[in-house]
Formats: sequence, structure tokens, C-alpha cells
Amino acid sequence: MKDNYDSIKDNRFTMLKEEIISRIDLSRDVSDDEIKDIIKDAIYELKQKDSISLTEREELYRLLFYEVRRLGILEELIADSSVTEIMVNGINDIFIERNGSITKWDRHFDSEEKLRSVIQQIVAKSNRFVNEASPIVDARLENGARVNVVMNPVAINGPILTIRRFPDDPISMKDLIGFSSITPEAADFLKKIVISGYNIFVSGGTGSGKTTFLNALSEFIPRDERVITIEDSAELQIKGIDNLVRLETRNANVEGLKEISIRDLIKSSLRMRPDRIIVGEIRDGAALDFLSAANTGHDGSLCTGHANSAKDMLSRIETMVLMGMDLPLPAIRRQMASAIDIIIHLGRLRDKSRKVLEISEMSGLINGEFVLNPIFRFTEEGETKNGLIKGSLKKTGTLSYTEKLKRHGLYDKSAV
Repeated sequence: MKDNYDSIKDNRFTMLKEEIISRIDLSRDVSDDEIKDIIKDAIYELKQKDSISLTEREELYRLLFYEVRRLGILEELIADSSVTEIMVNGINDIFIERNGSITKWDRHFDSEEKLRSVIQQIVAKSNRFVNEASPIVDARLENGARVNVVMNPVAINGPILTIRRFPDDPISMKDLIGFSSITPEAADFLKKIVISGYNIFVSGGTGSGKTTFLNALSEFIPRDERVITIEDSAELQIKGIDNLVRLETRNANVEGLKEISIRDLIKSSLRMRPDRIIVGEIRDGAALDFLSAANTGHDGSLCTGHANSAKDMLSRIETMVLMGMDLPLPAIRRQMASAIDIIIHLGRLRDKSRKVLEISEMSGLINGEFVLNPIFRFTEEGETKNGLIKGSLKKTGTLSYTEKLKRHGLYDKSAV
């Protein structure tokens, strides 16, 4: 395909592209179908004048559509549902992730100007901006894919574009059971916990599946509840909730438009009569606002954060709270012990599989130190001949705080 691409990427391609753009009515929003018709007409006219094979016509049609839509060669990857991550390191190096494996793509951008144009097109659709004065931005594509951009002068080897694609259909808890990411027993436990309104923190490293798992957990939220989601860049794909409010942060812009942060959105959400608040990810002082919300009657709140273990997540929350307000450590820990009920820790193992590694209960404080009660823990049991990790999520304890389960009529001593 590369040779074919190179053979038609010539003056004829440039001429056709300019002709097609000249026929597009830029004064209005032109649909994809209209653009496809214009491209077909232009290629048909070329066929009448020049000898061009069916294979070349099909390749020209595909490449011209991608080019005119402004995302150029990336359109092919974005349209490929098997690609979960696109990593553009300047104009020469593009890496993609499929099925957990990262490989270098055999295509590249023709110029830095074209890559910059693609980046500006992406961020503009999310009402964001990026330039030398503000060289880092998070955005999203129309299909919900998460985008991160780092530009010069921060990025030394040229503009860096990273796109994380999420499944078109959200992965369900049933799917996760099928992938052996969690056991049916643990999933049933979490279903009762979510319905009963336990406050849950999902932790894990980069690429461990925190957002995917949060989506799966949301399946268990009762349909009659009012749910507010708060994210830096809207990624959650919550289904089945009619009374759903989705909020997204906004960066300050060059016109002086005020930045709206996660903290601002959490504070505002408290006035929206939420039954539950779901925060996509906490990285800073917003942790204090989330804890305050969870402690003021908003049971069933959910959140994610980066950490290496459930215990490490608690240390990180402490640090993030201190980023928001200078409070005595004992006061912070009492707030955390009261607000957080369950920590679910996810991990990506060396065979690239994603697993629930630990489900622990926050049991409170003893002598000022957190006490975690592990209820489920993943135990590794070796490897297969193909290098796949064998193991299972085993029940290691029982839930001690059962009042919420009892209030919802879901308490079963044998199951918790």
C-alpha cells in the first residue's frame, strides 16, 4: 500500500485536491457525503482525460477524502477501530497500538506545517487552542477519542500528538468478565456496592483501563438517579441514565476568558441536585472538593486517579489535598477515612492484559494510619506456553461496613 501511496502522491494528487477544495462551499458546514460526491466527480473527470487503473482510483478516492477532511493520513488510523492509540512524534515518526502492542507505522507527514494544521483542526473543534505561548492542551475528537498535544518550544523534536481511542461501544462488566479482567463473584460484589451508594475510588497506572472500568461500574447505577460527570476532556460513555449532566473543563484563552477547572465544576455540581458525582480523574487540589462532596450527602460518588497500589492512592490523595489547601495531616486523613469507602486498583500486566488487582475497603484510622481491608486480591499462578499470565482474583476478606447495604436491602452475609 505504501508504494501505491507514493506513486500517486504527485502533481496529479495535488491538482485534484485543489480542484476539489475549489468546488466545496466553505460558507456552510458540508457533509461527508457531499464531499465524497465531489471527489467521485473529480476522479471520474480525471479518468476521462488520463489513464488510471481501478486500484489507483480507489486509493485516490480514499486519500483525497482523508486529506480534504484536514486530518490527512491520520484519518485512516482514526477510522480503524482496532487502533487504540496513535502517537505522532514530529513529522517522521508515527507509532500505533493494536491489541496492546506498539509498532511503528510506515507513513509520515509531508511537512510540519501539515501536522500543525491537523493539530489546530482538532483543538479548534474542542474549543481549545494551542500555540508557543500555551504549548500543551488536552482535547477530544468527535468520536470521543482523547487527544493530548505538546508543541514547540516544549517539544524539541516537533509537534507531539497523542490520541487515545475508546471503543465505539463501551466495554461492559460482562465483557470484562469475558476478558478475565474480573471474576463474576467480584463483579456481583461491586454491583451491590454501587447500588448501595458506597463511594469508590478507582486507581491504576497509565493504560490500566480506569476510564473503561468506571464506565462499566456506571452500569449498576439505578436509572432513576441524577448523575453529574466532571472531566478534563469528556471521555466517559455512560449509558442508561436519563437524568445525566456532563461537564467539561475549559482552559483560559487568549481573549482572557476565565479558566474553568475541575474544582469549579465540582463546586457548581453541588448546586445541581446530584444523586451521584462522577469525576473522571483527579490530579490536583480538586481531591479536596471531591472528598467534601462525598462527605456531604452525595453517596455513590466515583472517581479515578493514578497510583501504583491502593495504599499508594491514599498517599497521592493526601498530597493532592495539600495542593488545594494547607490543612493538618490528621484532619485530611479523617476526611479521607470518612469519604472513601472502597478502592479498586487496576493494573496492566507484562502480557499486556488488564486486570483488577485489588478491591479494598477503607476501614478507618488506627493511631493516625489508614487501615485497608482487602476483600479481593489478584494472585498470579504462573504463565502459559504463550507467555500469558495465569491467575485469579480471589476473595480474601469480608466487608466490615455494611450499613449502606442493609439500607438498600442488599446485605447478604455470605456474599460480603
